[in-house]
Amino acid sequence: MGAIWKWDSLPPPSPPSPTLRQPWRDVKWGKPVKDDLLRFVENYQCGSEVTHIRIMLYGPVATGKSSFVNSATTAVLGRMAIGAGTNRGDERTQRSYTTQYKVHKIRRGREVPRVYYPVVFNDIMGLEDGEEIGVCPQDIDLVMKGHVKEGYHFNPRHPLSPTNSEFYNPCPNLSDRVHVLVCVLSANVPGIPTSIIQKMKEVRERAHQLGIPQVAILTNIDSACPETQKDVQNVYQSKHLLRKMDAFSSTVGIPINCIFPIKNYSEGNNEKDEDMDTLILTALKHMLNFADDFIDSVSD
Repeated sequence: MGAIWKWDSLPPPSPPSPTLRQPWRDVKWGKPVKDDLLRFVENYQCGSEVTHIRIMLYGPVATGKSSFVNSATTAVLGRMAIGAGTNRGDERTQRSYTTQYKVHKIRRGREVPRVYYPVVFNDIMGLEDGEEIGVCPQDIDLVMKGHVKEGYHFNPRHPLSPTNSEFYNPCPNLSDRVHVLVCVLSANVPGIPTSIIQKMKEVRERAHQLGIPQVAILTNIDSACPETQKDVQNVYQSKHLLRKMDAFSSTVGIPINCIFPIKNYSEGNNEKDEDMDTLILTALKHMLNFADDFIDSVSD
């Protein structure tokens, strides 16, 4: 009598692949691509209306806002750069490290007098879970309109007063205003508290009323996804990160094509990486293009 075929003799099914066969966003890699992006930033010039592009970063505490400033500076200068203090530890339990309104510039070379790239980053206090902690949405509104001077200390309970503060700018020009708003989110957190979501929506609504373009940066893609941790080039093939970006898009209301995943430089990564630079510089290039569109719209 011949052997009897049984169901349990079949080999176990292969686990589903964590990556897609093809990347869902078209991106090219390699030194020539990174160098082209770098040349775009290096050769970028503002129009006659403004002296620099102002990029404002906002989002929950410890998602990588200050780290992105340092990472963008590192990618542009071609060397490790630390200009903004950064949070360390668990994103879910930390308070905001940044409590003061700071403007970060990228210096060109070592010339005297100093010369800077025509782009600045506004780093503000993080959004925290609760009504009377973290930065006030009213202060973010004032920053976007250019009314806040550098050095202002955020007060969660009392927004900046136009009548009795040396840090209030009563007559901002176009260079003082924010030209692109960047929401910074971490891919390595299970969720975002409802109160923070509400604050983010208030900020987004006000930016929309002002006509300011909005994008998002998704940080910590390496710690959130083993495939991306193995190879950053897997970022647009990672099913997990695609689900994260889709969820964030639905939650915060930013289109998925305006969300840019990156890996920040950190204390544990002191060597320059072309793939990391490619993601960072790609995001920066889009920010500059969107800012140009905004300036054109308000200058007409």
